[in-house]
Amino acid sequence: MAPPRITTNGLNLPLPTRLINISRLRSYLLRLPLFTRLILLAIVAFWVLDLQTVWSVIQWGSLTPKEVGFGSMYRLNTFPLIHMGFWHMLLDTACLIPLLERFEAEWGTLNSLALFMGPLGQIPAALYLLVDGVILRDNTPVLGASIWVFLLLASEAIKTYKVHPFIEIAGYNIPTWISPLALLVVTSVLIPNTSFLGHLCGCVTGYLWGLGYIRFLAPPEKVLRWIEGKFNLLGRLPHYVSVDQQTYGRYGVLPSSSTTSPGEHASPIGLGWVGGGILSIRRTAASKRALTWASGNSISRLRKDDPRLLRIPPYLSALCILGGIIWILLLPLNEYSRQTYISENALLPGQVHTYFGGSEQNVFRAYRHELATVSGSTLSPGGNETSSIEEERAWADKRNAKIQELFRNAGLKTARQRYSYTSSGQTFEGENVYAVLHAPRGDGTEAIVLLAPLKNIDDALNVNGVPLLISLARYFKRWSLWSKDIIFLVTPDSFAGPQAWIDAYHSTHDPRAVEDLSLKSGALQAAVCIDYPFEHRFETLHIAYDGVNGALPNLDLFNTAVTIASGQMGIGTSIQFQHTYTDRDSQSAYPSRLQILVRGMASQALGQATGPHSSFMTYHIDAITLTAIGQGWQDEMAFGRTVESICRSLNNLLEKLHQSFFFYLLMQSNRFVSIGTYLPSAMIIAAAYTFMAIYLWVLSGYRLKEKTAVTVDGTAEQEAKEKDRAADKQTPTSIEQVPKVEFISIDRNLILPIALLAGIHLASLIPLYLLTSLTLKVMPSTFFLLALFSIVLPIVLASALPEMPNNTTLPAFAAPTNEQYVLIKSLSLLLLGLFLTVLATLNFSLSMFLGIACVPLAFVDRMPGKKRLAVLQYLLLLIFSPMGLAAGLGVYEYFVSGQNHVLVAWLQRLAFGWNVWSSWGVPVGVLCIWLPAWIVGATLVASSWFSGVNNTTSQSPAAAQGRRGVVKHSI
Repeated sequence: MAPPRITTNGLNLPLPTRLINISRLRSYLLRLPLFTRLILLAIVAFWVLDLQTVWSVIQWGSLTPKEVGFGSMYRLNTFPLIHMGFWHMLLDTACLIPLLERFEAEWGTLNSLALFMGPLGQIPAALYLLVDGVILRDNTPVLGASIWVFLLLASEAIKTYKVHPFIEIAGYNIPTWISPLALLVVTSVLIPNTSFLGHLCGCVTGYLWGLGYIRFLAPPEKVLRWIEGKFNLLGRLPHYVSVDQQTYGRYGVLPSSSTTSPGEHASPIGLGWVGGGILSIRRTAASKRALTWASGNSISRLRKDDPRLLRIPPYLSALCILGGIIWILLLPLNEYSRQTYISENALLPGQVHTYFGGSEQNVFRAYRHELATVSGSTLSPGGNETSSIEEERAWADKRNAKIQELFRNAGLKTARQRYSYTSSGQTFEGENVYAVLHAPRGDGTEAIVLLAPLKNIDDALNVNGVPLLISLARYFKRWSLWSKDIIFLVTPDSFAGPQAWIDAYHSTHDPRAVEDLSLKSGALQAAVCIDYPFEHRFETLHIAYDGVNGALPNLDLFNTAVTIASGQMGIGTSIQFQHTYTDRDSQSAYPSRLQILVRGMASQALGQATGPHSSFMTYHIDAITLTAIGQGWQDEMAFGRTVESICRSLNNLLEKLHQSFFFYLLMQSNRFVSIGTYLPSAMIIAAAYTFMAIYLWVLSGYRLKEKTAVTVDGTAEQEAKEKDRAADKQTPTSIEQVPKVEFISIDRNLILPIALLAGIHLASLIPLYLLTSLTLKVMPSTFFLLALFSIVLPIVLASALPEMPNNTTLPAFAAPTNEQYVLIKSLSLLLLGLFLTVLATLNFSLSMFLGIACVPLAFVDRMPGKKRLAVLQYLLLLIFSPMGLAAGLGVYEYFVSGQNHVLVAWLQRLAFGWNVWSSWGVPVGVLCIWLPAWIVGATLVASSWFSGVNNTTSQSPAAAQGRRGVVKHSI
């Protein structure tokens, strides 16, 4: 019979190598005395309670000098139990528990409770209140258990000093009692926001206790003994440490009251309560030696090959995924986000007077009227929408000529640029018109772009935007304060026109599709796009900031626009179209912030253009789009003054914006989260797949080998006396099961798993090419066939793999074994974790969404012999698949907006983004990362329906142990 092999279902087998000594950690936690456990529980409970936002635990329980009164004396005891956050709580707890456990073991549970809730807890607090509140007249709040840590360290330092007074370092004798003070100085220097005075008060109290000056404050020992005896604390409280260590031992274990015969002894090994009695275990010397040897062998084996260790990685992976999601959900809270601020002092937003107005409004209206006469069906509200392409081109030539004439009349140099893009069989052509204002005080090495498309991102006519841009060009020409050139750009749309112009400006365009620019200036510092799609007054300004592939402008540019609009001009601002689903009064509420955060992440994950500014992001040019929304009392002159003030601030820059953040998440126009706060969530989710990959890799490299069974029990010595047998009946007659198997290292056959994964990932380039190259007419049928093929392909692969012949020439390509199936999943999850980690640094939101969508792939597995369960797993994978996502999107749009061709529109937009914007995020992320990983996972699940020759020789470890039952060992 072939030796059994490991499969992924064997989650209850011992681990072949020691990854972590869980048994020691568990043993240490289980032997913590009672008071230490209560303090640990209280600290964790207060931290969990502080997660809610209704009531501030920190403000309630911190030690604030001016808040301490007769009604708030509880603060003297609560401040060491409350912490600022998780890491503060974890660090203090890790330092406190060993010291507190040692103190309780020496002084007893009841004494420790009285001391730390009394003098050792209140004396440091009183010293701090005296120095900080009375002498220094300050009001700095303190909290955290570190004050107890320094107290206990100082007390232990005095003990050490009495035994070893000095430490010799480089010939100098350093007193050992100053070690807490040295640690105090180092902590204050290296860790921010630590209270030097608070820690010093703890050290002073610890020194006083260690020297014996305040030990008279400890409760009398007679009283404590009386309380212990009166309430029978030894018998009622587990893990209780008695006051009298000499009589009762460390954990208050009473000696046995039964008599012992010659050759026997009583061993107080524990306090076991069965009906209120004390269990005393007696053994003969021979039986005790056998028990000791077997127990020691079992403990040693448990440390190395504890079968429970194999159950940790899946739970650890699930915990990482859950932690990453909770991390994101916590970001809208005030504790995890920050108020926006200006980092670049040279910007000086809102510090200049703006003069755009007055007679300029008449000029604006005249420009709007002149453009309306030559715009035809483009800008004229009453235009004929059925005009032919020739008529449209004729009207476009007249319009562009008029715009160019208006720029020339303002004294600017002008030029045109034609372009023609092809995507999905459709042609996107037009002509850009632009003018350059050369800075009177500049050298032409830097420039700012002001852009106004004829149609915005929603294909609405920019009725007031283009006239406002030309009015600003005429107005700016009269000022001699500009140190940077200003380029005024008018594009026929918000999709192709800006991309053609910016590509040609940097000479990265295709000359066959895009013309060269005859006029150029210096390096582009920033771009501001104007979108005013109606003629009436507006209420607020919507600021679009998302770029192609999730790129973001420097946060200083966004903050400058918000500060000028809301502060200087009194115009409200909004982001992510929050005016359509939130009220102004509820924008600071958690649901509103969370919705804006999710919408911003969704926009970043898609990587599509959200305005004409998005094309500039590819070239690391900070750009935003200002859109007038609503109906209020703000007019076009207020819009113009806002743009003027932004340009004045950008004109002050001596270098490109670099002081503030380039990676951030916004949840309000004045609240953000930086990359250091949100990035760990995506990294933790990516690490979950890496943990599972390593776990499966370990399983795939070992094989089980049977061992000879031996037994050890209470009947091993038949010549034992009858009274020994009677005594042995009080205990189990056999030692707990010791694994009957051992792990034998085997070679991993990686050729077939690597070849399969490489083939699937290379094949993912086929749908990427087809969906970005085919015409719009055949795109729906192609997408349907690709989706159907992706659903059927895992079943075909699962049925074909076991039927592979045993090839003697290429034995590596024979039917896969169970170990190879495990290797396939391990390598697939390893690649998935690697891709998500790299993607998180490029497009955090896309990595986050893909990590959540791929969660089932980490936990589904082969289920040989359980076809119904395999069918359920396959259906779950279909729901969480690219095809399921596309179907859900189509159904949602059909019932919500009534659109039947939403999938076709999305495919067309993704193809346009791939061909024109170079938007690679969603196509590569979905088709080249998610889809291959899904096909591999679905293939493994579908392989449960088929069986091969090589798979029948392997034995499930779980089944093997189930047939063996309880194993007895003897010596």
